[in-house]
Amino acid sequence: MSDPVAALTAVKAQIAQAALTAGRDPASVTLVAVSKTHGAQSILPVLKAGQRVFGENRVQEALTKFPALKEQFPDIELHGIGPLQTNKVRDAVALFDVIETVDRPKLARVIAEEMDRAGRRPNCLIQVNTGREPQKAGIEPEHADRFIQVCVQEYKLPITGLMCIPPVGGDPSQDFKMLAEIAHRNGLKVLSMGMSSDYMQAIAMGATHVRVGTAIFGTR
Repeated sequence: MSDPVAALTAVKAQIAQAALTAGRDPASVTLVAVSKTHGAQSILPVLKAGQRVFGENRVQEALTKFPALKEQFPDIELHGIGPLQTNKVRDAVALFDVIETVDRPKLARVIAEEMDRAGRRPNCLIQVNTGREPQKAGIEPEHADRFIQVCVQEYKLPITGLMCIPPVGGDPSQDFKMLAEIAHRNGLKVLSMGMSSDYMQAIAMGATHVRVGTAIFGTR
């Protein structure tokens, strides 16, 4: 769809319908509009239409767009949703309001140290590699419980939930179910799961945040 505002309206309607079908309050699902590869001029109409939560994959790209946008719209909530290198942590902690991709002990330690240094504590999600794909980031499911404990107890990170990216082309339902089970047994409330192709299914399985880019902004 070439009109991102019309697309945003359609996505929000589908989110609301999926939530109601699942017996949930539509307000319990947050839309994270994934603006990676799209410039500030593409994001502005969506901001003016009321969208405030955005996701960016790359720290450097986000830095070129969002500091100025946040000056104009100070209530933007920016999520870091891409793999995070330790040498980008300082910028990530300064820029993002939520870091969704904590996935290894070294990264957790560096984030904790930077939060202490900067005096800023964005919420964090742990990324779980539910499909056990070697090319993807994320802690393996069998190590997730212990890693959550380490992040919370040892590094004192503000862990609020989990995130996953299911394998492309498969049925994501088992990935969503696995993520929800790990979150439940660890007392975590936030489930960031579901993207443009499967967010309605994710909502049916408990997603609190869905990351939608192509269905709003189109391909680039």
